[in-house]
Amino acid sequence: MQQANNKISHFISIQDVDESTLISLIDLASDIKLNNPKHSLNGKSLALLFEKPSLRTRIAFELGIAQMSGISVNFDEKELQMGKREALRDISKVLSRYVDAIAARVQDHNTLMELKKYSTIPIINALSDIEHPCQALADLMTIKEKKGSLQGLNLTFIGDGNNVASSLALACALVGINFTISSPKGYELPDPIIKDANRISSYNDWSLNLIQDPSEAVEAADIVYTDVWTSMGQESETKARTTAFKNYTVTNSLLSKAKKNAIFLHDLPAHRGEEIEDGVIESPQSAVFDQAENRLHTQKALLLMILSDEQAKGS
Repeated sequence: MQQANNKISHFISIQDVDESTLISLIDLASDIKLNNPKHSLNGKSLALLFEKPSLRTRIAFELGIAQMSGISVNFDEKELQMGKREALRDISKVLSRYVDAIAARVQDHNTLMELKKYSTIPIINALSDIEHPCQALADLMTIKEKKGSLQGLNLTFIGDGNNVASSLALACALVGINFTISSPKGYELPDPIIKDANRISSYNDWSLNLIQDPSEAVEAADIVYTDVWTSMGQESETKARTTAFKNYTVTNSLLSKAKKNAIFLHDLPAHRGEEIEDGVIESPQSAVFDQAENRLHTQKALLLMILSDEQAKGS
């Protein structure tokens, strides 16, 4: 049975874990999925603070901790009004007296940093405008399931250099998956993420490539990944983004330019007919719904590493 030997204090960025811990998380999640071991978080509690809508993240945390005999307490934006109805520092200090960890899905990454500053319990990033590290865990788990290993693979991300792309680039840097991103000018991966990804990579031959032409970018790809063109909070930019990304739809034709056994990933929700051609998401190469399922298993593994007094030894 998989045993987790690493303890995680906070999970706000992929950079909060090292390569060994990241691999342990993926291995533990795989063990949970395949063997359904009786891990227990009995008596542990998790506060979910959600300023943005959620399907996979919320159900994975709620169901995940419940399946391990812990409990979750949920707050939405109307109830919270973080920083308006009540100061963030006060929310953080109060919840630290009630629960064992906080998972927050926020508009502004600085909210997470403020919660962390005044918290005496772990803070988990359930999505911010800068990173989505929980998604990257499920991405790596899915890739390892389908490809058998991680190091040396080539992943191409087609689309906006957003929070999902940022966490994925950092995760790929840690485990040695070569990362290529194809974005129109003005929508590239942020420079600080590029700098951090290059810094944390322990592989001399690891590469990060920025290629504007999607057809060129997918050549030699083992994994082709895309995401929505307009993320939550960017609705006013929809028209401009639709124009900028019009040549960045992942079609069956584009996917055929990757390796024959390439898999396709999308973190969902998908806007079929925009960033993704309908047939691709339903194709034999698509691992999208395995990827969605793996959110549950990876978030259970994450909660075990953060909350288990027994270091997730299982029974």
